[in-house]
Amino acid sequence: MAVLTQQQQQLHFILIPFMAQGHMLPMIDIARLLALRGVKITILLTPHNAARVEPVISRAQDSGLSIQVIHLIFPCAEAGLPAGCENFDLLPSYDMAAKFFDATKMLRPQVEELLGEVKPSPNCIIADMCFPWATDIALKLHIPRIVFHGMCCFSLVCEHNLRNWDRLEGMESDFYFEVPGLPDKIEMTKAQLTNMATPHSKEWGELFEQIKDAENNAYGILVNSFEELEPEYIKELERAKGIHVWTVGPVSLCNKVEPDKGERGNKASIDVHHCIQWLDSKPTRSVLFVCLGSLSRLPTPQMVELGLALESSKRPFIWVIRHVSTEFGKWLQEEKYEERVKGRGLIIHGWSPQVLILSHPSLGAFVTHCGWNSTLEGITSGLPLVTLPLFAEQFSNEKFAVNVIKTGVRLGMEIPVLFGMEETVGVQVNRDEIMLAVEKVFDEGEEGDMRRRRAKVLQERAWRAVEEGGSSSINIAKLIQDVAGWREAC
Repeated sequence: MAVLTQQQQQLHFILIPFMAQGHMLPMIDIARLLALRGVKITILLTPHNAARVEPVISRAQDSGLSIQVIHLIFPCAEAGLPAGCENFDLLPSYDMAAKFFDATKMLRPQVEELLGEVKPSPNCIIADMCFPWATDIALKLHIPRIVFHGMCCFSLVCEHNLRNWDRLEGMESDFYFEVPGLPDKIEMTKAQLTNMATPHSKEWGELFEQIKDAENNAYGILVNSFEELEPEYIKELERAKGIHVWTVGPVSLCNKVEPDKGERGNKASIDVHHCIQWLDSKPTRSVLFVCLGSLSRLPTPQMVELGLALESSKRPFIWVIRHVSTEFGKWLQEEKYEERVKGRGLIIHGWSPQVLILSHPSLGAFVTHCGWNSTLEGITSGLPLVTLPLFAEQFSNEKFAVNVIKTGVRLGMEIPVLFGMEETVGVQVNRDEIMLAVEKVFDEGEEGDMRRRRAKVLQERAWRAVEEGGSSSINIAKLIQDVAGWREAC
């Protein structure tokens, strides 16, 4: 670890994570990485979200890291949300998403007051992109605001180029076109860009513009990625945005001990030791892990097709089912599905210790919704991926896995399945197509072998990046130095 100057040791960073699992967890990891380098960290969280990460924060504090949590009161009632609805995954329906973002806007006066009172005075704000008003607060306090993006540089460049491209307007939703201005040939449809480059409502469009304006006035962008994974796209992002870009990932690798790996965010819905024992009983590289994230939901008929494909594959699998509709729950019970796959299949209802599972030697492949955290955790674990994107930038993350780094097998999803609107979409990939993708990812031939080799190389590069002297370790130190230099220049 590099020796910090006295000035750097006195730096005080404010972190404001967005209230969604995929946004919050990497920022908690970033807080620990900064604190390990002598920075004082204050994280602003609502009580419910603070409780989710309390075990990890407590262990960090016990180890001597200077991290404190200050509670924000989330204005559920004022925004028209149910009481206690403090995280995006607690929304009863997608219809309330706009109200949730209204509530996040109402946090601004609280944050302004807190940052005016907190001691020592803050030197920097790292806030999620979903808080555009954080830039205004930073300008008032004469400190830098850094934007945290929960996306990779590839997807950020895709988003930037497409939002500045005038040919999308009259294009058919299912027509494949080449994304402009990329080092690689990437083809997507307009439908796959919903809520990434093409907002599906006026409210989303306004939020996109606010985020863009705030980013233009920010000091830089913090990305959970690493230089060796996407070097061309880091350069493209820096060129496109014209501000600092620090890649500091994979940040999940700061979770070194079993409790930290097993207790990221919500408590696991399965006994961690039972899960490990089950994995220990399976051959090396044999298990298929299926997990579609905290917000992703499939329509019931598609869930049935997925379940039947897993059963027919004859391979050991872990299937994490985050949400069970009444209809799907009835199917599971009537078909005695869990009894039929018992022993070979492990079903986890709710939350899983994902990092712990992915790092186990019995894992052979990962069926993922292509949220960036999950995609990167799969890469970090050296696993080939089966891609099942559902919304937002997940479709561009799929392109990155399949077409750029070439460690993914595409399942074939064409139409977004928006959170809360899943039952309006039917079956997109049937059991036979799913089984073919599974067989392809486990293929022992030349293609499968090359995919696994590439995955292994990227895993090794990821671990080297976070080691002392690695690219991400250097970038964390550079971020601290840049903020210190910004203060000295003022």
